[in-house]
Amino acid sequence: MSAESQLLDQARAALKGEVRLDHKLKSVHIVLNADGTVTIEAEAPSVAVKKIALERLAAVPGIVGIVDRLHVARAASMGDGEIRAHLRGAYIDEPAFKRFAIREFRHGSFQQVQGAPDESYGCLDIEVADGVVTLNGRVPGLESKRLAGLIAWWIPGTRDVVNGIVVDPPEDDGPDHIAEAVRLALEKDPFVNAGQVRATVTGCVVQLTGLVPTETERERAEDDAWCIFGVDNVVNEIKVA
Repeated sequence: MSAESQLLDQARAALKGEVRLDHKLKSVHIVLNADGTVTIEAEAPSVAVKKIALERLAAVPGIVGIVDRLHVARAASMGDGEIRAHLRGAYIDEPAFKRFAIREFRHGSFQQVQGAPDESYGCLDIEVADGVVTLNGRVPGLESKRLAGLIAWWIPGTRDVVNGIVVDPPEDDGPDHIAEAVRLALEKDPFVNAGQVRATVTGCVVQLTGLVPTETERERAEDDAWCIFGVDNVVNEIKVA
């Protein structure tokens, strides 16, 4: 057996051996590229499953990088135009983005949907193709970058979010920034009582504790944490009353 075949077998075994995946990935296709990276194409039922699968692949010795084509199953049937319209409205309504210029890609070019008193403060560029939301632009802090990505994941038809937004000036990331982003996500989620949930972060791992009235709210809080850019794992220790 060649070294390439062995590496692919190890990659597949890493996914099959992860109990949290439990055969939840569909239509899995893994290819070893000439530069030592692997491309994975698959469909996952949630952002959590997507990130866990990527983390397991990244831990395989010999894999130097991952080309991520692992998408999440749509929570609702939406075309690209509908996703774009929902995202446009959400960004325009978001108070934190009032000073941003917002553009969306339609009919072969970017079209401005929100001007700004001072466009140098920040800008967001939105593209949607086959349910994949690509975000670019420039924002003044990591909180804005993460919030933009979170809102994109909240659109039910979204299959993936590629967050290429640049933070200008550059800002050092860390557990405190991630924890603040998770707290903000919980506060903005109308289906979660943020006062009942506590988030602490070690490295890129979020630990959730607290007491909520339903299993649905417990799961929703975990989903919000997984959707935050930079989160690699979520430990959900929230209890249900």
